This record gives sequence, C-alpha cells and structure tokens, in this order.
Amino acid sequence: MHALAPDLGALHRRVLDWYAGASRPLPWREPGTTPYGVLLSEVMSQQTPVARVAPIWREWLERWPTPAALAAASPGDVVRAWGRLGYPRRALRLHEAAIAMVQRHGGEVPSTPEELRALPGVGDYTASAVACFAYDAPVPVVDTNVRRVLVRLLDGEAQAAPALTRHERDLALAALPVADADAVTWGVAAMELGALVCTARTPRCEECPVEDLCAWRAAGSPPYAGPVKRTQRWEGTDRQARGALMAVLREAPGPVPAERLALAWPQEAQRDRCLHSLVVDGLVEPLDGDRYRLPA
Repeated sequence: MHALAPDLGALHRRVLDWYAGASRPLPWREPGTTPYGVLLSEVMSQQTPVARVAPIWREWLERWPTPAALAAASPGDVVRAWGRLGYPRRALRLHEAAIAMVQRHGGEVPSTPEELRALPGVGDYTASAVACFAYDAPVPVVDTNVRRVLVRLLDGEAQAAPALTRHERDLALAALPVADADAVTWGVAAMELGALVCTARTPRCEECPVEDLCAWRAAGSPPYAGPVKRTQRWEGTDRQARGALMAVLREAPGPVPAERLALAWPQEAQRDRCLHSLVVDGLVEPLDGDRYRLPA
C-alpha cells in the first residue's frame, strides 16, 4: 500500500472545484430537497442507473410527499409504483422505514447515522449518505465509486476490493477534509468523479483534475491483481423469472390467475420456486382459486 498523497489539501480543492462545474443536475441535488427526498434517491439509486431513477423519484414525491403519506399507502401500491427499478424488496423496506419514522420520529427522517441505520432497509452507506447530504453531517460516504477513486489516488491500486474492507473505511476517514463544509461536499464530489471520470473500465485520466496527484497513474496504471468480483448473468436466472412475474402482477388491475403467470415464465419448476420466494419476501399474496396479487 502507498501512503496518503502528500498534499491532501490540493486534492480536496481540485476535486471540489471540478465538482462545482461538472456535476450532473440531478433532481435530488436541487436546493430545497427534503431529507425524505434524499433518502428516496439513495435507496432507489442502489444498483440502478440514475436516468431510470429520476422519473420514478419525482412520481413518488408527488404521490407520497412525506414519510407519513408513504406509511399510509398499501404495500401493493408501493410495489406497483416502484415499476421496473429492480430489486422490489427495496420498495417494501422503504414503506416499512416510513412506518418506523412515523412511529419513532414524528414522521421525520432522523438525522444521525445511528438512528438512520435502525430504520428497515437502511445500511451503513445509506445512513451516512442521508446524514451527510440531507443534514450536512461531516461523515465519510463510501460507495463503489468513492472506493475506486480513493484506492487509485492514495493506494495506487487499479480497483477496490470486491467488498468494502476495513482499510477502505479507514482510508475514507483519513481522506475526509478537515473543514466541515468541505467534508460534506467531498463525499458527493468524489462519488461524481468516480461516476464520470474515474470509471471502472475506461477511466478518462486525461480529464481528471487530480491526475498528477494519483498514485495509480504515478505507478504506471498497473492492472488489478486482486480477487475478482463475480459478475451475475441475467438470462434464465431466478432474478429474471421473478422480474417477469412481478411485471405481470404490477400491470394487472386485480388478482392474476396462475395460468397467466405461466405464460410469463413457462418453466414450471423455476416459476413455482420464484413465485414461492416472492410470497416469502412479502411481494406477492396467494389467494383462493390459484390466484395471486401484490400485497394488499
């Protein structure tokens, strides 16, 4: 491992200046976005391109502008409104989190990482992101993009580890600017640098505002030599089957007979297995007469 860059101050200034001029105009970054809007954006953006998130995010805020409004909705309506964002259990966890906010926090999004982590479906990253972006808490926000940026800049490694490590947590804390205002912006600025310039496969180093401070570039941009994260195929998987079944149920105005679901996914054994898993996850309710619906 390489030591931290000798001039973190210069690194911070350049990245923050770059972000001020190059950041994407995402709707949840607009002034006046509520902590609830920030929470929605963070949960919806997990493993989902922001271009797909933006219209659904707007629709949710128009329909359910507060945690109390979301808590009063039915789980089925919430899952249906989730659309094709993927991983629909996130919709149920958001609904459960809204109920918890009404019960424990007077209908408000809590402000500390500890309180946020206690909400259903909220992990370390989301808790830190909401505390930082919604409440200006000077805490490290470490997603995949930030991890890659930091290990390249400060460790000279091509990629981060397959899963978040203690070293990477320590690195993010050590790289945090001292001034609170800079620390708050640093998380989203480093994230944006990783999303737009310091990308995983084809980094645009010639466009990077801190290329000359990058330990990885100084080392000659060596290839990644660590453990490889397994990539998941899609075609024919249970994930694809579950998505096909959920699409039918979302689009139907009422209960769906089993025969209709059979048309959506003909492989009987896999279909039955996936349908059972959707019921166990609380995403689907079985009814009499071999019919199914989204949760009431």
